[in-house]
Amino acid sequence: MAANKNPYDSYANNRIFTASKEELSLMLYDGALKFCNQAIAALEADEEQKALDLIVRVQDIIREFQMTLDMQYSISQDLTNIYEYIHRRLGEARQSKELEILDEMRDLIRGLRDTWKEAMVIAKKEQTQPPKAQPGA
Repeated sequence: MAANKNPYDSYANNRIFTASKEELSLMLYDGALKFCNQAIAALEADEEQKALDLIVRVQDIIREFQMTLDMQYSISQDLTNIYEYIHRRLGEARQSKELEILDEMRDLIRGLRDTWKEAMVIAKKEQTQPPKAQPGA
């Protein structure tokens, strides 16, 4: 076992293993955004294969989100449709190598991520607030 392990790797692994489901989802959204940004940069640098590999990574994350949806909630079908759209458009971007498609998908993923993060903040506030007194109780 290597004694000179990178401290960042240890921190990242610990963060993943101790994260809640909600935090893991946020990390996946962050990863999808990171890989999308890297794919855009790779296309701009004429590194086609690198861009294609990165787009596949984004697609894998999107597919993971889609496969783990709990379909008992009405919003899940809407999210399924959004994830299918993103996955399909990323496939089109892989074929056409159009930056505009990647820009559009990055914006969509960022919107999903920001919404998820805000929902986490709201849920945390609701968990930490004391119950409201009932009138007449």
